Amino acid sequence: MRQAPFMAMAGATAALGTVLAFFALQLRASGYEPYVESVTTFSMLMFATSALVVATWARDGRRRSD
Repeated sequence: MRQAPFMAMAGATAALGTVLAFFALQLRASGYEPYVESVTTFSMLMFATSALVVATWARDGRRRSD
């Protein structure tokens, strides 16, 4: 597979994770404590997804040994 889809997906999920992390901080500052844990969990899930996309990209770039 080409490099572009992996780069776009990893960048988009990392950006979403960053936005959600800042949103969680704003929720905490505004006093919406019940929602902070859910938003933080989803933010960490986006960072993990981004890391897995990068790992898939790295594995896809290796030569095939047939």
